[in-house]
Parts: sequence; structure tokens; C-alpha cells
Amino acid sequence: MNPTLKIFEDKKALAHYFGDYLTLLSQEGREIYIALSGGSTPKAIFEILAHEYAKKIDWSNLRFFWGDERCVPPDDYESNFNMTREHLFDYVPVSGDYIFRVKGELTPDEATDDYIAQLEEHVPLVDGLPQFDVMLLGLGDDGHTASIFPHQIGLWNSENTCELAQHPDSGQFRVTLTGRIINHSKQIFFLVTGDNKAKKVKEIIRKKGDYKTYPAALVDRKKSTWLMDKAAAKDLH
Repeated sequence: MNPTLKIFEDKKALAHYFGDYLTLLSQEGREIYIALSGGSTPKAIFEILAHEYAKKIDWSNLRFFWGDERCVPPDDYESNFNMTREHLFDYVPVSGDYIFRVKGELTPDEATDDYIAQLEEHVPLVDGLPQFDVMLLGLGDDGHTASIFPHQIGLWNSENTCELAQHPDSGQFRVTLTGRIINHSKQIFFLVTGDNKAKKVKEIIRKKGDYKTYPAALVDRKKSTWLMDKAAAKDLH
């Protein structure tokens, strides 16, 4: 089965689609649990949400988490939380009580344990596992997603809610959700833009080349919607 594909002219059009989706979801009158992603594409989306959807979305119904985070303090320029704060949270009426971050200022092991505890306490459990309404994922140039990289693809099948991963080049520690939590989400969105992603997009979606070595290829295709610009999707035709 192929995932759902939605191809947009550019990042702005993609952001408007997601903004409209989130507006409707937020107005259902219930708590919505979202795992955010880092990266340049989410950053562009957050900027549109901040300036065009601040009064459209019912922010009081949204609960924010992250699919992965670098083990750095919350004010560090590499922090996914800090990026989201700078480009979204500072501009919209979201309560700090509804933001659940990875505490990267702790030791890596402590940060992992703390985040597992937060997920188990604050995200609804379905069949014994935390279940997100919306999971946002990026696609790395090497085929990684969240912070599960090809050299540690075994972390995907971990029985734990989260794992401590390491970047293959820098060795930086990162806390990441595992595959069982990602695929347990109700809806999964890949946010992918740029022609540098086109080759990996084609391999994963068409099941070509070395796709089996890419963690991103392990995401549940039935639940996945790929939101892409034309550049990222150019090799699919």
C-alpha cells in the first residue's frame, strides 16, 4: 500500500494546507496531542501558523510534544524546542502548561527517563501505549526520521517508548521516540521540501534502491501522508 501524497507548489502552500488541517482539528472540542519535528520545513510552517493562524486555531485544545530532541539546553540554537518557541510559541496564545519538552539540560539518560515519564503521564494511553493524534516527521538526507539513523536502525523496534540515539557524525546524543510510538499515532505527516530530498523520497515511496536501510521507510504507510513541495516530489513522475 502506498502512503497518501500531497504535492504543493512551495513551502508556503504546504504550510497553509497544514494550518487549515490544524484549525479544523483544534475546533473538535477535545484535547489534541501533537508530536512536533525540527528542521527547516517545520520552521517555515511554524512561521505561517504564527502569523496567519494565531487567531484561527483554538490553541487551548492543543498539547505539544516532540518526536526527537538534541541533548542541549532549551535556549541552545540547536534545540528543536527553542526553534519552535522562536518561530511559533512566542506569537500564539498557547499555555506553557501544554508544552512538554525534552529536558536536554539534564544528562542524556536523565532526559530520556524524564521524557518517558512525561509521555506516560500526559499522553492518552491506547492499548498500553501513548497515542498521538498527529505525528510530524522529517526526512533526513540519509533516510533517517525522528533521530533514528541508519546506523542505529535497530532502535526503531525497541520495546521502549523512547531511546537515546547518537548522530552518526558528531556523536551528539538525542532523545527520540521509537517506531512503536511513531506508528501508534493516529495520523502521521512527513514534511519534506527541497530537491535534495527527491532521491530518498522516490526510493522510500516506490520501494527502490536501498530503501530497506532507511528508518523513514519503516513508518506505517497506511497512516502516512507525505506533504511535499514540487522539488521534493520531482522524481516520482
